[in-house]
Amino acid sequence: MIDLHTHTIYSDGELIPAELTRRAAVAGYRAIGITDHGDLSNLDLIIPRIVKVADDLGRGWGLTVLPGIELTHIPPAMIADAAVEARRLGARIVIVHGETIAEPVAPGTNKAALEADIDILAHPGLITPEEVARAAERGILLEITTRKGHSLTNGHVARMALAHGAKLTVNTDSHSPGDLTPLPMARLIAMGAGLSDEQFEQCLRNAEELVKRVL
Repeated sequence: MIDLHTHTIYSDGELIPAELTRRAAVAGYRAIGITDHGDLSNLDLIIPRIVKVADDLGRGWGLTVLPGIELTHIPPAMIADAAVEARRLGARIVIVHGETIAEPVAPGTNKAALEADIDILAHPGLITPEEVARAAERGILLEITTRKGHSLTNGHVARMALAHGAKLTVNTDSHSPGDLTPLPMARLIAMGAGLSDEQFEQCLRNAEELVKRVL
């Protein structure tokens, strides 16, 4: 499993980075992104701390650990600047908290995110065909999520991505130990969203390509 969307105690997760990555390694993960919730008020508090430990934890547990951030509930006009700042601070994975139907994310977030320097648009909700086409043009991955609530629109996201040529990835958005999802369950969730087994394998390849690109 390659899971590029997880959280620690540096936002609303339950685990410190060492325990999260240890549990991920035991669960068979090959790579994990630590992407706590951030905005322009706390990027400098979160990202350097994950950058500091990521490589050592990866070597210690035998998996790739990528420091990142999930830009969350940021006014759309501020997303591009926040992404630039996240990169400056060392984030290798930049995610934007998309327009999930489970939370009051500001309209226009998906559109603004897809024009910014990001890697993944997380749980993008009822994303439009135009937005999906833009994701395809820019090579931004759209997320199929295993997380409750956000997963309600997985089927829509999958259909739109397949129709418009956008790349997908499967992430857990883990906040607690029980959220870490073994590969067989991630496969079933993807198939429940309408993906074939081969399309799920392509999701894994998309994630692996992203990891290689940012290392």
